[in-house]
Amino acid sequence: MVKTFHDNGIGVILDVVYNHTGRTEDSNFNLEVPGYYYRQWKDGKPSDASACGNETASDRAMMQKYITESVAYWAEEYHLDGFRFDLMGIHDTETMNKVAKTVKTINPNIFVYGEGWTAGDSPLPEEKRALKKNTLAMPQISAFSDDLRDGLKGSVFKEESTGFVSGAKNEEESVKMGIVGSIKHPQIDYTKVNYSKAPWAIEPWQSVSYVSCHDNHTVFDKLKVSRRDATKDELILMQKLTNAIVMTSQGVAFIHARAEMLRTKNGEHNSYNLPDSINQIDWSWKNTHADVVTYYKNLILLRKAHPAFRMTNANDVRINLEFKEETNGLIGYQIKNNANSDKWKNILVVYNANPKVAAYELNETWQVAVLGDSFSLEGTKSVKNKVTIPPISMMVLFQE
Repeated sequence: MVKTFHDNGIGVILDVVYNHTGRTEDSNFNLEVPGYYYRQWKDGKPSDASACGNETASDRAMMQKYITESVAYWAEEYHLDGFRFDLMGIHDTETMNKVAKTVKTINPNIFVYGEGWTAGDSPLPEEKRALKKNTLAMPQISAFSDDLRDGLKGSVFKEESTGFVSGAKNEEESVKMGIVGSIKHPQIDYTKVNYSKAPWAIEPWQSVSYVSCHDNHTVFDKLKVSRRDATKDELILMQKLTNAIVMTSQGVAFIHARAEMLRTKNGEHNSYNLPDSINQIDWSWKNTHADVVTYYKNLILLRKAHPAFRMTNANDVRINLEFKEETNGLIGYQIKNNANSDKWKNILVVYNANPKVAAYELNETWQVAVLGDSFSLEGTKSVKNKVTIPPISMMVLFQE
């Protein structure tokens, strides 16, 4: 299977869940050495940072050896291209660094990333946990940006919570942090970011930009449940704008499977224990929402064609990416200097999350690449002085 994917230019990443086991007392680990492979509190009670009944002790030598050697086996024997660590924050930073170092000796391009949080407290000291904020101590590891995720469409834990695209106020700094890939940038006020009050990535590729994944609501369901007053057309505009921002942000862009078809789980929040009728991909959505599929295809083409949206060095981002506009519901920034060897010298990106058109002032002539649903990467139309951005949409202009 992996070889066939590779033959078609597709990499394969394995979701690895080393943080807990289904059984505790009679697990294989416990039968080998009772108590050793799991963490306990001082009173001897098993700890449960996984919220699944136990948590493994990656900081103990043989558990670290098990994780590292088994991941190396997957990499070497199955030629996997990356590993996504479930509840990575339960593991210790030393183990995660060892995992990355080991697999990169097998394939230097292997991508290691994970959820930089836990589902509960742990006896492992916080400074040793592979949390998002400790990514600075894990220079070869990437983590999901929940700052951007919830900044865009609201908290995953509160149904009524809204974000930048769905009308919330004061979410601009959280979105801006996602745009630069969670690095230190002089134009971001980190005190106003929703979760992280400081940059947590050394390089932008350590930040995984996303708005939804298999956990929690699909992005369309989340928007629908938090904006019950919105029309379906408005919800579709919001949904497209969330991933338009993801696809034009620095860092690693991550799109939940079939978001391009307006995937729904019928409003279910967490569907790990629900049947195929909820979790399956209904391929008829591809026809029903063909215009949205086309929009996503164009987003991918834009990102692939323009390396300025995926700079690999934090200094390059700081030098070349400058925010130009920030008001409630409007964020604009410019990427300069043929960044990352892009053929476009200057790129101007503006996100209009407001439900009305935005008149944007220009002081030079620009070519139009994206305006609302219209994509023209060759720039067949030029604008100067002023441009009108449709409601809840993205604009991308360029100068060659």
